Amino acid sequence: MTRHILLAAVLLLLTTALPAQYRTGATGYDDLYDSETVHALKEHVSFLSSAALEGRKAGSEGEKEAAVYMGRMLEQYGIDLISPAGGQEFGIAREGADTLTSRNVVGFLPGWDKTLNDRYIVVGARMDNLGMDTYMQDGVEVPRIYFGANGNASGLAMLLELASRLSTNRVLVRRNILFVAFGASQETLAGSWYFLNRSFSDVAHIDAMVNLDMLGTSGLGFYAYTSSNEDLDRIVRNLQGELLPVQAQLTTVEPYSSDHRAFYDREIPSVLFTTGRYPEHGTGRDSYSIVDFEGMERELEYIYNYTVALANGPRPLFRQDSQAAPTVPEGAISWNDCDVKPVFLTSSDPAFFLEKWVYQYLKYPKYAQENGIQGRVLVDFIIDEGGNVRDVHVSRSIHTSLDEEAVRVISASPKWRPGRHRGKKVRVAVTMPVDFRLEKASKGSFGINGKRIN
Repeated sequence: MTRHILLAAVLLLLTTALPAQYRTGATGYDDLYDSETVHALKEHVSFLSSAALEGRKAGSEGEKEAAVYMGRMLEQYGIDLISPAGGQEFGIAREGADTLTSRNVVGFLPGWDKTLNDRYIVVGARMDNLGMDTYMQDGVEVPRIYFGANGNASGLAMLLELASRLSTNRVLVRRNILFVAFGASQETLAGSWYFLNRSFSDVAHIDAMVNLDMLGTSGLGFYAYTSSNEDLDRIVRNLQGELLPVQAQLTTVEPYSSDHRAFYDREIPSVLFTTGRYPEHGTGRDSYSIVDFEGMERELEYIYNYTVALANGPRPLFRQDSQAAPTVPEGAISWNDCDVKPVFLTSSDPAFFLEKWVYQYLKYPKYAQENGIQGRVLVDFIIDEGGNVRDVHVSRSIHTSLDEEAVRVISASPKWRPGRHRGKKVRVAVTMPVDFRLEKASKGSFGINGKRIN
């Protein structure tokens, strides 16, 4: 009997110690079995979707409290806050009404690669929701709060935990990362517009944007929307070979119009991660109780790996045709304009040259291997009238170590049979993509482009 009373007292003490004051859907003793990540996600969503914030309407005190919370947590996670503690304020003029004052919260994580110290990846999430209104019930006016637990306290919580993980593993991240909680997103994406057009002066050096919006209903799916950007899609396909707890499904249909739109308008490659629309969307039932936190933890693992790949890889192109035609030096013609293409050994197919020469002799630089640096290097060169490879240089860089290795192997190429145009041997301009890809093969070994090394 005494033992049962003691056990009950211990359970009561643990339960009352848990910070559940904001929760609208906490149940029993489930929290006792949460991982640290799930516990943190619950705490973030619990506060950000609490009744005290009254739905975080743009310009409200609730949105301001959310901004203060986001700034405080980013700093706690080791992220440098470059906006004021309560967010960077901006105004929205409204016809026939006072100017609405909203705010963005901006944090900064420096990348380790000094050759990319002026390049940025933006990770963003909208901060505001619909606020409050009233409805009639039995002839009585009743207040209603749009808690916005999934839309978008879930995305804000994901941003914070992603920032925490990247901060812990900052030595693995080459580019700078900006974490932005956008105010007034519901007001025609005002926060992201202000960031791109008034606040951040180095927009031309933003290489890509990751948008986190509505990520708490994983039972309905987990999607990546890239506006069909081939470089961003390639990262999704590459991650399909990784042992991750969940995989994002590429979709060509935009699940939700959010802040990625503002970046796309500035021709910055952008990806939206979301679990899509859900029955409670835009209603007062969008509360803590509908959020799948274990699903969010699985999504976080995926988004972390995607963000690291994006921050460490080549700059994604907004338009794929911007790399298509290399500059053809004077006195040469392009590969496609040859009447007879140059031939390497027995084939004029560039893939044959890559397979039989480049990937046979390519050595993955130790520095790049140890730091997980991979991607596609574009190399321009000339095959002259004698079949010699000349003027080899990189037109699209990944990292100095990989660039130099690609140039070394192509420069050492044996002679080709020269190309011809109108019956004469000519100098031919070639652009060759050289892929550096690390594939985990087994303990102590890695695969490079399908080959295994120790």
